[in-house]
Order: sequence, then C-alpha cells, then structure tokens
Amino acid sequence: MKIVITDYAESMMPSHDYEKEILKNGLGDDLDIVVYEYTDNKEEFYQVIKDADAILTAFVKIDEDIMDHVPALKIISMNATGYDNVDLAAANERHIGVCPVGEYCTKDVAEFTITMMLALVKNLKYYQNDIDQHHLWRYDYVAPNKRLSEMTIGIFGLGKIGKTVAKKALGLDMTVIACDPFIEAPTDINVKMVSKQELFEKADVITNNMNLNETNYAYFNLDAFNAMSKKPYFVNMGRGASVVETDLIEALDKGFIKGAAVDVLKDETPDLEHHPLVNRENVYITPHAAFYSVSSLKDLQRISTENIVNYLTGHKEKVFKLVSEF
Repeated sequence: MKIVITDYAESMMPSHDYEKEILKNGLGDDLDIVVYEYTDNKEEFYQVIKDADAILTAFVKIDEDIMDHVPALKIISMNATGYDNVDLAAANERHIGVCPVGEYCTKDVAEFTITMMLALVKNLKYYQNDIDQHHLWRYDYVAPNKRLSEMTIGIFGLGKIGKTVAKKALGLDMTVIACDPFIEAPTDINVKMVSKQELFEKADVITNNMNLNETNYAYFNLDAFNAMSKKPYFVNMGRGASVVETDLIEALDKGFIKGAAVDVLKDETPDLEHHPLVNRENVYITPHAAFYSVSSLKDLQRISTENIVNYLTGHKEKVFKLVSEF
C-alpha cells in the first residue's frame, strides 16, 4: 500500500514523523510512504502518484486529470478544512473518498480573535510605537476607551469559532450579539441574535468569524463600514475575500472605524513593503497565523492521517469528515 504526502514546499510540515507513525500503526509496517514537495511538474508528479492508494495534501490541486493518472487511488485526505482544491464530482465518479479536516484550530482562532480585540481596545500598538520610535513615556498619547464590560462585541458567524469567541467575550463581561442566518439562537450561552443592520448599529467591536461562501464575498464594503454607528474596531479572522480591502483602507482613513486587526488579506502573498495597511498605529496585520499552535498542528496531522487509516481499513464511520458521495 502506498501513501503520498505532498504539498508545495512552503506548505509542508516541518516533520512528517508523526504522520508516518500514525499511518504505520494503523496500516502496518509494510507501507510505502512517500513525501514529495510539489513543484507544478506534472509529469514528475504523475510518476510519484501513479500507484498511490492515498494522497494527503492541502494545496495541491487534485483535478480530473490527476485522478486519471492514479487508477488505484481510494482516498484524498485534506490537510485543511477546505476541499476546493479537489474536483469533487470527478472524485465521486471514481469512487474516491475526499476527507477534509472538519475542525482542528477552533480554540486557537478564538483565542487569537480575543487577543487582537484586546490589543486594539487597549491601544497597545500606539503605546509601543510611542516608546520604540519617540522614546516617550505617555499614558495619554492616545484617547482611552471604555472598559470591556461596558462594550458590546458583534460576531458575524456563530459557528464553532464564533461561539467560542462569544464564550470568551462573555468571560470578559462583554455584551455579545451575533449575526448568522444559518444558526438558530443558542440556548446555552447569553448571545442575542440580531440582524446585520442592528449589529452594525450596536457593536463597539465587530469580528468576522464567518466561513467564506457565496453569500459573503465582499460582505464588508464601504457601505457596511459607514453603517457601523459606534465607529467600532474591526477584526477579520475569517477570509480576505469577505472584505473589500480598498474600502477597509478608506474606512480607516475616514474614521468610520477606530482600528482593525486582520489575519488575512485579499492576497496570500502580499507586497507588504508597499501595502497601504502597513505602518498604521491602529492596524494589526498577521500572516494568516491565527490557527498556529503546537496543539493545532498536531491535531491537523493526526486527524488527516487517521482519516486515511479509518477509510482504508473500512471504518468510514470513524472518518472525521467525509464529503464525497457515491
């Protein structure tokens, strides 16, 4: 049996020992595990995968053409929550299982959301810059904010991450409101579900924790920022495509929002040297790092490889998330 672990060099795990251990424990020592750095050399890739039973990847596009070169392929396990890099219809036609990691970093992204909110509300970048650049010791360098217990946080997207953000915000004595047309009002936490317009009117802090779908591309545009009555802080831990970046910049320039923290930009390889959001005291930019922790990386490797083991040993009911249908 052959398993191919493959991705672009910058997306590979630092080590694949943990994945190999899980695969061998579940499928036996007589296992051919190939780790291959993908370089867009299709002919070479065909040779590597031609006799594979399973492919583990996050960003390599597995389309119909690729599948035609892997006649024995039984499962594509995604080292990610998304599976848009896989031609699902082609996989269904060939009875190939497609298994993304349904969840592995909920706590990490929620913690990061709260961290960015606190950094904004407490004006940390202003103070740090004043000390580092001006060498001045001024508590009144910037206007203070209200206490968190007097603030309302508005959460767009009350899925696993959004709900975890809500619980942490409630622990800080904040008022929590949320907008999510796909979620019913929760009964286990004190969160009020509101309309988009009401959230814009009432929130002191607005966080985007939505999954990207056809309903929320360019969701946060200039009209949206202009409708935010309390000139809130804006935190984007969702996807860059949910925000019109030029409108975010204009909203900051015009004072529609007090500040922003974004873990994603419209481009995953941005030109930071010339980016208009860089070097602002009221803006934090992080390199899509909200998920990043020792625990999340280990869970990501464990779940994606256990999916392969469970699928190939006939225990499909144990696969964390199986999205193919045949």
